[in-house]
Amino acid sequence: MFAAILFIMLRIFRQIALWEAISTVVLFFIAMPLKYAADIPEAVKVAGSIHGFLVVLFVILLVMCWNEYKWSVGRVAKYFFLSLIPIVSFWVELDLKKQIASSR
Repeated sequence: MFAAILFIMLRIFRQIALWEAISTVVLFFIAMPLKYAADIPEAVKVAGSIHGFLVVLFVILLVMCWNEYKWSVGRVAKYFFLSLIPIVSFWVELDLKKQIASSR
């Protein structure tokens, strides 16, 4: 049962990583151009709030997975820094997907 809970936590982290990556792309490549090119500042307010919430969840789950899965500091730092770069942040989700597939 405990292993199943840990597996669920990894799957949730993968989903949050994916949505955080998508929200970064939406914020930088849709909302910010709308704000500056079309004078719609609300786009950044909405997208930025959603992105900020997902970043907080990402970091919380990253720390939880670090603790539960005994990940190395290097892996945690790599995931964190990759999550800051638009487009590249999708690699975190792909890496987690591989880990989930190999643990079945």
